[in-house]
Amino acid sequence: MAKNALPQQQDPVLTKLQAARTRLILEKPFLGTLVLHLPLIEADPQWCKTTAISPKSLFYNHEYIEGLNIEETQFVLAHEALHCALVHFNRREQRHKMRWDVACDYAINPILLAEKLIAPRGILYEKSFEGMTAEEIYPYVAEHPEEGPMDQHLDDDRGKGEAPLPNPQQAAGNTAAKGQGGGAKPKALNSNEKDQLKTQWQQRCASAAQIALQAGKLSGALARLLDHLFQAQLPWRMLLARFISQTARDDYSYTRPSSRRGDPAIFPSLRSAQINLVVIVDSSGSIQAGELREFFAEINAIKGFVRARVLLHSCDAALATAGPWIFEPWEDFVLADVITGGGGTDFRPAFSWALQLSPTPDLLVYFSDANGPFPVTAPDFPVLWLIKGKTPVPWGQRVQLN
Repeated sequence: MAKNALPQQQDPVLTKLQAARTRLILEKPFLGTLVLHLPLIEADPQWCKTTAISPKSLFYNHEYIEGLNIEETQFVLAHEALHCALVHFNRREQRHKMRWDVACDYAINPILLAEKLIAPRGILYEKSFEGMTAEEIYPYVAEHPEEGPMDQHLDDDRGKGEAPLPNPQQAAGNTAAKGQGGGAKPKALNSNEKDQLKTQWQQRCASAAQIALQAGKLSGALARLLDHLFQAQLPWRMLLARFISQTARDDYSYTRPSSRRGDPAIFPSLRSAQINLVVIVDSSGSIQAGELREFFAEINAIKGFVRARVLLHSCDAALATAGPWIFEPWEDFVLADVITGGGGTDFRPAFSWALQLSPTPDLLVYFSDANGPFPVTAPDFPVLWLIKGKTPVPWGQRVQLN
């Protein structure tokens, strides 16, 4: 280097990104550790207007980051990292791309706001979506959303023939690549790549959680998120089957064995008799006939396995006058043509009726959207709510149908 030559200064925008990442590592180690796995690549502003995320790299528009302060930059980095940690790139399935991307942003932003991160202007936020997954939010997103996500989600919406993704190790030093090389869109991911990256990000998520726990900086909200993330993601049919099966097997009998066995002790044993299953259908008009048929088919398959006698009733604001209907274990459980309704919803009449039954139900399954008044106190038998929509229930086990 010549005597009078000055060392080349680093781009201030890249310095800001690195500083924001360092602050996240210190203040929010779970989020900061996740961000470390994303090389920072300056993108061509022709296609990247703000930021863009692939499960391999984080792309940014130089001018956009330049207009953010350090706190807002922290939010943007954490936002992109959570898209990867939650494996949004591998969960869309057949959903509409734009609606799915909007739902993913609605799912992530409340988490970051709860972490006291400062959001830039224009983020998607809806209080009623707090605590919901992207899958649960998706049905409430308009077919043609007026507002889009704050970023681009680069998973599988690009065409063929685009420039390949830069080697992450080339970008790992965070020397922002510009122009046709580093700043071009990455190629679309195939299913094998998605599966491999899903496993990789789940491992990274677990490692980041361990680091945050050791530092004593894993908030309760993030801990609950991780609990949900690491649970087996079971569809509602499997949850329904598991709940009914557990109910059937958790019923113990303490009857004294025959005296001829010579053992005076009384041991609990699992009862193999049939269970009394009560099913109540919300007939207020919010549940469609096709959804009811699907639900009835699942109950029919399960009840033969656990030997369940089903007592069916329907209710909107009042119990159906034609009910109840009884189905023995050997009979097909089918949708009663006489189920009618269409009025308002009130859960109290159904539970008042169920509390008077003899014998007491072993399990009550209620199929509804949960929009109505509930009894003040829960009954003394288990209740499983199969809920279409986002409304919570005050007691019982809730299974999301969406």
